[in-house]
Amino acid sequence: MLPERIGRLNELANNLWWSWHPQARELFRALDYPLWRRWGHNPVKLLREINPDKLQAAATDPAFLGLYDSVMRVFDAGMSGGDTWFATNHPNRLSGPIAYFSMEFAIHNSLPIYAGGLGILAGDVCKEASDLGVPLVGVGFMYPQGYFHQHISAEGCQEVIYQQLDFNQAPVKPLLSPQGRQPLAQIQLADRALYIGVWQVKVGRVSIYLLSTDVEENSPQDRQLSNRLYIADQELRLQQELVLGIGGVRVLRALGIQPAVWHANEGHTAFMMLERIREEVQKGMSFLEAAQRVRAATIFTTHTPVPAGSDIFPVHLVERYLRAYWEPMGLNREEFLELGQISSEEPTFNMTVLGLKIAGHRNAVSQLHEKVTRNLWHALWPEVKEEEVPISHITNGVHAPTWVSGETGKLYDKYLGRDAVNRQDDAVLWQHVSEIPDTELWQARQVQKRKLMGAMVERARECSIDHECSAQQILAMGALLDPKVLTIGFVRRFAEYKRPGLIFYDVERLKRIVMNQCQPVQIIFAGKSHPADLPSQNLFQQVCNLGTDHEFQGRIAFVEDYDMHIAHYLVQGVDLWLNTPRRPREACGSSGMKASMNGVLHLSVRDGWWYEAYNGANGWEIGDSTEFPPPAEQDEADADSLYHLLENEIVPLYYEQNLDGIPHGWIRFVKAAISSIMPVFCARRMLKEYTEQMYLPAALSHPKKRQG
Repeated sequence: MLPERIGRLNELANNLWWSWHPQARELFRALDYPLWRRWGHNPVKLLREINPDKLQAAATDPAFLGLYDSVMRVFDAGMSGGDTWFATNHPNRLSGPIAYFSMEFAIHNSLPIYAGGLGILAGDVCKEASDLGVPLVGVGFMYPQGYFHQHISAEGCQEVIYQQLDFNQAPVKPLLSPQGRQPLAQIQLADRALYIGVWQVKVGRVSIYLLSTDVEENSPQDRQLSNRLYIADQELRLQQELVLGIGGVRVLRALGIQPAVWHANEGHTAFMMLERIREEVQKGMSFLEAAQRVRAATIFTTHTPVPAGSDIFPVHLVERYLRAYWEPMGLNREEFLELGQISSEEPTFNMTVLGLKIAGHRNAVSQLHEKVTRNLWHALWPEVKEEEVPISHITNGVHAPTWVSGETGKLYDKYLGRDAVNRQDDAVLWQHVSEIPDTELWQARQVQKRKLMGAMVERARECSIDHECSAQQILAMGALLDPKVLTIGFVRRFAEYKRPGLIFYDVERLKRIVMNQCQPVQIIFAGKSHPADLPSQNLFQQVCNLGTDHEFQGRIAFVEDYDMHIAHYLVQGVDLWLNTPRRPREACGSSGMKASMNGVLHLSVRDGWWYEAYNGANGWEIGDSTEFPPPAEQDEADADSLYHLLENEIVPLYYEQNLDGIPHGWIRFVKAAISSIMPVFCARRMLKEYTEQMYLPAALSHPKKRQG
């Protein structure tokens, strides 16, 4: 029981607004810092476990109460929404919220229901919607086991560990029906009814509604359907997507939420469009009328640059689970299946095709991805030229207040003006980065680097306790890393097309670079392989074993169990961010944006967002971006380019330091990176573009409801 004077701490802990507001985090830290660290920066768990005497002491501590009152004033102002960008620039333009459907949402590591980039993007959209006052609700899944935790064995193999989330110690609450029951909706799943419960997560002004099949009314098997993210089994995956798409619409209806615009984030969510068509047909419209109405109010964002990236289901599964669905939509079997096919001869049903065919507003996630996507799906619009295929692009961006470090943020405030990070899309403001003294910027970078290496040592210590790791494993986790050494980060999902092994293409040449006595280099790897992707797991093991070669003397390290918590240290603490996708396979990629905003320089193949961001002065380009040679040729050419850049440009520039140890040439690149990347690749720019180019036009073009 909280003392009355600080009684709103529970309210604050259960709204993830605190996660991107430094003063709010400081408030919880001040209660019990060791406990705060022990429970992974989870204030809900902190308030449940803290000694009541400490709460009583805080309630009478003038310093704590001053901070508490300050934080609550900012929180209340943030929740009011009266003077936000949206309220000021687009008042009364939407009749209801934007419904944003996504398979995963990553807000904070205290709610581990995310796997990677798609979830990070969705989380950043929700945070920025709160900041801008854009009326948005999220719809996703509550995964009690989330994505897996990773341990790296002594042999370099990835070991998969699932842990059950304790809902009582997470910032979520169940929503109940007026009768006090948890299921708010149901769908028909082949021969049975499936009931859907809902958990609410508050993200500032935004609410995310997470669906769960773990309710008493379902069978034991069906209760486990929503347990884990990205199930490999096709049938279970289809069932999940039916729950998210069809069930998500029905949940919003049960909650009395009537969206003005519907946004499908990737093909996993596209059944949402079919359910809305069915609703309109049941009201008396023809299928074509209903499809037109739904199309006008629907945005579909595709993130895949290759056909294999789509969710594709065999026709027999679609028939099993949707046989009873096409008749209420006014369609026969063939007409229904064609919604997910380029050609009626295909034996499959493609969720990306479904989204592209039904949505009236379609976008890729970078400039280059737009070109790739138009080429990929030209067959859906054979009557137009490829450059006229109706798919535009809005390049992804990242939520700067979440990802910019405290040290860097204070430096921006000091030289660019108070609250600079919250003016992240002001390009003129960010030109003043050049006025930050090199010495202070370098010192801030070194603080972040030491924090990263401290966090890695702490993880290595925890691993040695939990898994009885060998001395070699501890070494591989970074025990010998040196903050004074140029540090490269390769941090991303392990997949073949991302080429994590490219830097080992010529091991002897790499050893000469890494082990240079005067200008040494160290490399940090982090990332997971999907449990069902055996080739990527083999690749993971190969890279791990190459890195543990004793001749590297501990200068190559692996951070296991990559999550949002360690991601903050990595994007803030390395010197150079390495990205080596096989062109043109990177739809966008956003981790490098986070790194650049913190002064980490980017070394990447000119793919995804780097295709439009690179200007010659803000980082480096690997290889030639003008053509896409066969894979073997591309690997050889890119590896040679990578080594050449390190040997002749990057490493010498880093170590070209004056007597005070300041590399002024390197800092010029850092300033150019911050000023060119912050205002252009932030979530604020991105969400303003979605609002003005997608959401508002969709709302205005939406046909009026048929009068009864």
